[in-house]
Amino acid sequence: MTAQVTVGVDGSAESLAAVAWAAREAVLRDVPLQLLHVEAGARSADPDGGAAALLAAAAERARGGGAALEVDVRCVRGRPEEVLGGAADDSELTVLGSRGLGALGGFLAGSVALGVVATARHPVVLVRAPDGGGPAPDGAIVAGVDLAHHSDRLLGFAFTEAARRGGALHVLHCWSLPPVYVYAGVVDPHIGDELGQRAAEALEELLEPWRKAYPGVRVGHEALTGAAGARLVDAAKGAALLAVGRRTRRLPLGPHVGPVAHAAVHHSPAPVAVVPLD
Repeated sequence: MTAQVTVGVDGSAESLAAVAWAAREAVLRDVPLQLLHVEAGARSADPDGGAAALLAAAAERARGGGAALEVDVRCVRGRPEEVLGGAADDSELTVLGSRGLGALGGFLAGSVALGVVATARHPVVLVRAPDGGGPAPDGAIVAGVDLAHHSDRLLGFAFTEAARRGGALHVLHCWSLPPVYVYAGVVDPHIGDELGQRAAEALEELLEPWRKAYPGVRVGHEALTGAAGARLVDAAKGAALLAVGRRTRRLPLGPHVGPVAHAAVHHSPAPVAVVPLD
C-alpha cells in the first residue's frame, strides 16, 4: 500500500467535488494526492490528448487551497473499474464522485464506483457535487456500527478521521426487536426497553478503549431502533463524513456492498466512506 490519496477524475462536477475533498484529506494526512483519469479501451492504446488538459485543470483545483500539496497525475487506458480498483488496493484512501438523481432524491453511485467500493481492500469515499445544502467540512464524523459484526478497522478509521479534524464523532448502532417480540410490543410498548438498554451498554463498552486511545475526540453515541440505513442517512445531515462498514460478499451476480452501505451510498447528503471490515 502506498501512502497516498487517489481520486478518480473524469471532468464531471461530481469528480471535481471529489478532487477538492480528496485534496483536503491529503493535506490532513500529509501524503501526496494522485489524480487518476481512466480512458475506456485497450491498455495498449495511447491516451487521448484531452486528458492532459483535464488533469491539469483538476491539479490546479486541488492546489487551490493554498496549502503545500504534492500532486501526481496519471492517465491510463483500460477498464475503469479494473484500473480504479487496482489503484484503490494500492492507496490508503480512494475518493470517487457520485452523480445526483435530482428530484428523485438520493444519488446514484454508478456501476464503476459501486464495483470499486465492493472490492477495494482499503476505504473508498464517495462524494457528490455540492448543491448548496451539502455537508459542512468541519462537521462531525458519523459512524454506523453493528455490535454483532463490529470491526476495529471501521472504528479506527472513524476515530482517526475525527482526530485529524479536531472535531466530534457520533457513533450509531441500530437494532430491531426480534420477531418474537413484535406482537407482544403491541400490548406492551415498553417490552423492548431492556433490549435497548443492553444495546446502549454494549455500545458504551465497545467505545471505551477507543475513547482512551483518542482523548481529544469528542464522542457521542446512540443505540436506536429502526432501519440502520435510514437512521444513518438522517444522522449524516450536516456531517463532514459518514463512515460505514462493508463485509466481503461475492454473489452470483458479482460483489455486493450490503443493504446499509448501499443505502448510505445512494442517499447520504454527506460524503460516504465505505470501510472493508475484513
